Amino acid sequence: MKISFRYALLAIPLAAVLGLSFATRPAYRDLNKNGKMDVYEDASKPVAARVNDLLSQMTLEEKAGMMFINGVRLNDDGSLEERPGTGMFAFAPTAPALIRDKKMNHLNIWAAPGTKALATWYNNIQKMAEESRLGIPITLASDPRHYFSNNIFAMSAETFSQWPEQLGFAAIGDEALTRKFADIARQEYLAVGIREALHPMADLATEPRWPRVSGTFGEDANLSAKMIKAYVLGFQGATLDKNGVACMTKHFSGGGPQKEGLDPHFEFQKGQVYPGNNFNYHLIPFEAAFAAKTAAIMPYYGVPTDQTSENVAFSFNKDIITKLLREKYKYDGVVCTDWGLITDAKMGNVVWPARAWGVEKLSEKERVLKVINAGVDQFGGESVPDYVVALVKEGQLSEKRVDESVRRLLRQKFELGLFDNPYVDVDKATQIVGKDEFKKAGEAAQRRAITLLKNDAKTLPLSGKKKIFVQNIDKTVAAQYGEVVDTPEAAELAIIRLKTPWVPIETENFLAKMFHHGDLDFKGKEKDDILKLLNTVPTIVDIYLDRPAVIPEISAKAKALVANYGASDAALLDVIFGKAKPEGKLPFELPSSMEAVRNQKEDVPYDSKDPLYKFGFGLSYSK
Repeated sequence: MKISFRYALLAIPLAAVLGLSFATRPAYRDLNKNGKMDVYEDASKPVAARVNDLLSQMTLEEKAGMMFINGVRLNDDGSLEERPGTGMFAFAPTAPALIRDKKMNHLNIWAAPGTKALATWYNNIQKMAEESRLGIPITLASDPRHYFSNNIFAMSAETFSQWPEQLGFAAIGDEALTRKFADIARQEYLAVGIREALHPMADLATEPRWPRVSGTFGEDANLSAKMIKAYVLGFQGATLDKNGVACMTKHFSGGGPQKEGLDPHFEFQKGQVYPGNNFNYHLIPFEAAFAAKTAAIMPYYGVPTDQTSENVAFSFNKDIITKLLREKYKYDGVVCTDWGLITDAKMGNVVWPARAWGVEKLSEKERVLKVINAGVDQFGGESVPDYVVALVKEGQLSEKRVDESVRRLLRQKFELGLFDNPYVDVDKATQIVGKDEFKKAGEAAQRRAITLLKNDAKTLPLSGKKKIFVQNIDKTVAAQYGEVVDTPEAAELAIIRLKTPWVPIETENFLAKMFHHGDLDFKGKEKDDILKLLNTVPTIVDIYLDRPAVIPEISAKAKALVANYGASDAALLDVIFGKAKPEGKLPFELPSSMEAVRNQKEDVPYDSKDPLYKFGFGLSYSK
């Protein structure tokens, strides 16, 4: 008898949608010869057997749909009603369209509503998936949502606990804290149904101008490796199971060495460079991810220039994916491309070209074939499974090769327990996400990561109720620490918060304009105004380092200088006024000039001439 599997809950699905919990485990259905459903239990079988059972029942179209994951927009009330998109992600598709029309069952979210609406929406899409022919559950993925940051890739939401960025954990250097953070983030993700983390970043920040430095653990490979291992173990556990969140570690084989720091999300940068012949150094953090059994790997966009037999981007590159990742490292987890390698994205009147660097002349279908032949399993940010179907039917791609990738993707779903119960308890989610214990832990980490770079005459920590002038700080918050005055001249001290400078790229692509490219030093009137303040009143300067700032004049004039990697005003002021201690050490060097930045090698760590502050530098308060 040919079995047609159908995923189902034995309990009433509507109750699950409403967030009620069940003791009863779901089961498969067998359509018998009489056309009636016989429910039987199958969860006791080994995962490999369950994968093979289900794979044998899948049509080519269903297999192809599984090989794609795309971002979706959400309604604020968690419903699946089709509504026009608004805001930054208005161009994104909706979940029902991808599930119904494309037979996709991997989705990722960007902007999201509050906890209750997100959990409700998640249950709604699982209910919809349950009603499909085979009832394969949805795997929901997300970029980081826990960082106190304005970074475009930190999809923070106030409901989640808020922590420093990866750089902050590297600055603290505490593997146990990194694992604790990942475990807390895992619990919050699990509560709302996010089962795949599109992070951590194992890239090394060897090029200080790169806009994605803030997502890394800095420029030292060994420090990054320690943090990566702790991070993955915190999310996944020693063995991935129903309590874990799968990590998609990125961006193999290291996206840090970008020429002049320009990012290959966009057509103005297609190749990363290795002037220091240091390709292998960038593999060290990924080796730690493999040791922790990361569930998935994502390659980056750029071309590893002159490092392989053909100058094509990582996901199209068989030397990178098959020879290096699959064969040398024996990696058998899921490999998913970064987003948007196959089709152009149309955002209003702006066309964002597919990041098919090195293979731009190939058709969309030919790009799909080249990616699969390179050894990749899944296409990120794409919804074109029809190309896979056509390639198989035309004889250009074997269904056996498709089965290899689908088997890995199914295995991950089974390991996560999604076939046993994909639903979440909505009420419980609102109690777990952002609970006081988690928020306090995140706030404490923000404080610990703050790095004290200069402290003339032991200015810090401050004591007493001083007259302070503040800039870029909430005056209501500042008033809890000192007497806030309106002018520098009336103050005993000034406290100013700065951000590492950047220069918007001239382009019609609004996303490209949001990336922090360009020079790292303050210029013109902005610099003059800062120095004028520093010359007027003794000033404590705090700077947010999403990239290594070039601040020699500011450092020289500041009475005290601290750096943060995502911290609230209260976190900063607690450190300045001695309620908390700065523990951070720089996870990268701060160059002394832009000339030094331009002369350093993109693939080599801490190699700029006469850095202002060296990698690992950080003062502490004396007892």
